[in-house]
Amino acid sequence: MQIVIVMILLFVGSTDGKSDFEALLEFKNGIKEGPPGRLVSSWNTESLPESGGCPSSWYGIQCSGGRIISITLSGMNLVGEVNLSALTGMEMLVNLSLSHNHLSGILLPEAGSFKSLEFLDLSDNSFVGGIPAALTEIESLVYLNLSLNNFSGRLPAGFRNLWKLAYLDLRSNGISGDVERSLLELQVSVRVDFSRNAFTGSLRSVPENSSLLGSIQYLNISHNKLSGELFPDVMPLFDSLEVFDASHNQLEGQVPAFNFIVSLRVLRLRNNRFSGSLPETFLEESSMTLGDLDLSNNQLEGPVKSITSGTLISLNLSFNKLSGSLPLRVGSCASIDLSSNMLSGNLSRVRDWGNYVEAIDLSSNSLEGMLPNETSLFLRLASFKVSNNSLHGELPFVLGTYPELQAIDFSLNKLYGSLPSSLFTSLRLSEVKLSGNSFTGSVPLPSSQVGAPMAASAPSAYAVQNYSLTHLDLSDNSLSGSLPAVIGALKGLKLLNVSRNNFSGIIPPTISNLHSLQSLDLSGNNLVGGIPSGISEELVAFNVSYNNLSGIVPHNLLRFPNSSFHPGNPLLILPRDFSLNGPNLGDERRREHHHMKPLIRNMMIVGFVGAIFVMILLSLLIYYRTSLVRERGKNADQSKFPGNKSLVTQGGADPPPSGLPADHGVILSTDKPSVNNGKLESTMDFPQPDQIKSGQQSPLSLFASSPYSRDENSSEQPSIFKVRSPDKLAGDLHLLDSSFVFTAEELSRAPAEIIGRSCHGTTYRATLDGGHVLAVKWLREGITKGRKEFSREVKKLGNIRHPNIISLRGYYWGPKDHEKLIISDYFNAECLTLHLCEFEPRKLEPLSPTQRLGIAIDVARGLNYLHNQRAIPHGNLKSTNIIIITQQAPALNALLSDYSLHRIMNPAGMAEQVLNAGALGYRPPEFACTSKPCPSLKSDVYAFGVILLELLTGKNAGEIVSGNPSLVDLTDWVKLLASEHRSAECFDKVILEAGGDAAAEGTAAAMEGMLQVALRCIRPASERPEMGTVFEDLRALAAAPPAPTLYMTPPPS
Repeated sequence: MQIVIVMILLFVGSTDGKSDFEALLEFKNGIKEGPPGRLVSSWNTESLPESGGCPSSWYGIQCSGGRIISITLSGMNLVGEVNLSALTGMEMLVNLSLSHNHLSGILLPEAGSFKSLEFLDLSDNSFVGGIPAALTEIESLVYLNLSLNNFSGRLPAGFRNLWKLAYLDLRSNGISGDVERSLLELQVSVRVDFSRNAFTGSLRSVPENSSLLGSIQYLNISHNKLSGELFPDVMPLFDSLEVFDASHNQLEGQVPAFNFIVSLRVLRLRNNRFSGSLPETFLEESSMTLGDLDLSNNQLEGPVKSITSGTLISLNLSFNKLSGSLPLRVGSCASIDLSSNMLSGNLSRVRDWGNYVEAIDLSSNSLEGMLPNETSLFLRLASFKVSNNSLHGELPFVLGTYPELQAIDFSLNKLYGSLPSSLFTSLRLSEVKLSGNSFTGSVPLPSSQVGAPMAASAPSAYAVQNYSLTHLDLSDNSLSGSLPAVIGALKGLKLLNVSRNNFSGIIPPTISNLHSLQSLDLSGNNLVGGIPSGISEELVAFNVSYNNLSGIVPHNLLRFPNSSFHPGNPLLILPRDFSLNGPNLGDERRREHHHMKPLIRNMMIVGFVGAIFVMILLSLLIYYRTSLVRERGKNADQSKFPGNKSLVTQGGADPPPSGLPADHGVILSTDKPSVNNGKLESTMDFPQPDQIKSGQQSPLSLFASSPYSRDENSSEQPSIFKVRSPDKLAGDLHLLDSSFVFTAEELSRAPAEIIGRSCHGTTYRATLDGGHVLAVKWLREGITKGRKEFSREVKKLGNIRHPNIISLRGYYWGPKDHEKLIISDYFNAECLTLHLCEFEPRKLEPLSPTQRLGIAIDVARGLNYLHNQRAIPHGNLKSTNIIIITQQAPALNALLSDYSLHRIMNPAGMAEQVLNAGALGYRPPEFACTSKPCPSLKSDVYAFGVILLELLTGKNAGEIVSGNPSLVDLTDWVKLLASEHRSAECFDKVILEAGGDAAAEGTAAAMEGMLQVALRCIRPASERPEMGTVFEDLRALAAAPPAPTLYMTPPPS
């Protein structure tokens, strides 16, 4: 019967083409569906109407007059390559929405054949290719959303034909074209979003007769490659414009005043190159309705005058060059960010800012003085940050009495005196950061009963009132006395840092009541006694070094590295020999025989050890005799293991030189496990350290030594271990890429080999049954964030896809603290360091000048994507994290690895990464001026400049290149030679020897140009260019015409 119905429906269709039903079936052929499976269960022939016609009962289908008018399949977890051309015959189709799926494919020219289509939404999928010009022939189109895909190429002309188009969203693609020409083709568009693409040009003018002036309400052209001035002559009179966003471009010149744009509510021009003074019209009372103004990260100069606007609510002028005193009044502003400028004068000017203000950030200026101790200043203030200034004096008591205050940051100033007790009795205050000052005295935590000791579990009214305090940082002061026992009443505390003070006495046992505590730093004091047991299991950062503690470290803290306990604390005992993985059989036996007499116990231990020794000797003898018999077959048996190749060594087994980690940062790859509701069904287990023979290493060896420690024999042969699969797995394996699936069982039996170590952990090469090779990074214990934050950040990194970046495939979170892995593809290739510094012993071809420039452009392209498309820094940029892939000789491709791992690190892990960068010569100088340096876009630019110098000189960044004691590193040496017009002396001899060829290829000027780019990158932070500018400058060098001669030194002035 069903077959008959289908045949009838096929016949009922129009005689000159396919019926709507046929088109749906063809469209469905390329689609697969994940859970919940509504499409599969609904789109079947059993639900067809017996009378024929349109399948209106099918999910997402709407019909009218027997024809399909709407297909809505948004957010259904659909996967596959779709053929939209199959639907073009639906003459009555008005709406086609496939957003928020995993669909792929290209838009063919046939897409322009839709006759009645008004709404087309393909957003948040994986469509590729260009946008066909035929799309501009759908004159009925009102709504077009192609955002969050992988479209590329130039935006076609012809949008002027879409005279009904009101909504156009192309954000987050790779579309290019002239932004002004593209916008002026639009007729009646109300909302236009071109952000996060590759548009170029600038908006210089809009003709008075353009219909866009009267229709546009929302215009977003941010995160593109726009340059030049913005509306330099006449400001267009946009009648309805409410939101204008041109952030994250390279626009320059004066900031337009936007006069007479009375409807403008939001203006965002951050992260450009605007200069000059701040237009006063933005801050004055006028007919404008501007409520949100963001001009941060530009080069604006001059003073900030009083704000009299009654509509301005949010003002962000941070990271400019503004000077002068603070404004006397701020009008109705609720959020004011003037941080990272050159403002001076007395902080007390904020006393007249009124009761509307809710958030103030004045960090990193040159402010002096202190707040007056007056009440009723800020009735709505929730956040007050004035760190890194020159404030002096005592902190006023009134600060803790502001009724809505939740966060204060007065760190890195010159404050002194006692801490005001009001900070610890406030009902709402959650973050208190006062580090880097000169406070003295004790911590004035009030007790519920003066003079009465507080029991570990004693409740108090104070504990309830201060539940909101989550972050308390008092480090780098001169506080003294004992840590108060009442600190255990701060039940909501997540971070406690009192390091580098003069505290004495014991660690109060009540600290075990802080069950939410995630970071605890008591280092650099004079504490004595033992470490209390029962400290929070949520801890991800712990440090008690540089004290005088004694006794046995509680078992739950043994997951932290030795640096958490030493130096200092000479009497502190770390029972590492018990077990790294929790109580074992030996622990149980020790408990069972706790009351045995010492002599009997010792005799039993001696006998037990002796018996084991005899058994080991017998086993070795048997093994030796057996191995002689099977020796000839040994090589054949071993052929299934992945040889002796290192991760960064293409043709041999030699590891990288000491001090140059072989780890190229690719993350640990695991086969997709057998998963039931996200849980693995069997357990990964690696050989324990005592099971590894000489010359071999286990992942667990990193717990007993530093990340750079190495077995004596490891330099001769990389270690190989086999992953064993015990009875059950207890961890979670999450895959971030569905294009390749593997199981936990495959991973557990995959032969693996150590290929490198870094400050993050140890990297292994694992070969799956099918021959697919993965790189698995076993993260060091005690350096990562908690599970939720770790998972969230890794998933964000897993969405990064770029031809110059090694993508993550997944991660594993095990039940034990040291079982955290990240996974990616393995590349059998060398890092940049080896190509530059060890090409002769490794028999590599030296890099030509053209190849060096190409590598620099590849790296800059990847960084530009991270900075401007993902808004995150790499954070660990160095030549060992750049992998060089040979494509078709002599072409090379550079890949970035180990990117943005600081986002999954706790403060201890991040600090170690920064120290490692400094030791290797990649740390920017501004990091030496802050107690808690954090990777940034600017620090990436500095590290990239160092890499350019490595490419030009052939030397390693951490290498001492001069006998002059005043020249500390590579950057100092190159800057000296450049200043003396002797830059030719710093170039790699390989470049100089290729002089004739270089002249022919025009690379002489390119090398000199690279040097100038590098020197700009290693300037002070405020003067460094953005990565997008650096990328364009290098591409311009590659496109420059050939130079007639090889001239490496600039002519004398």
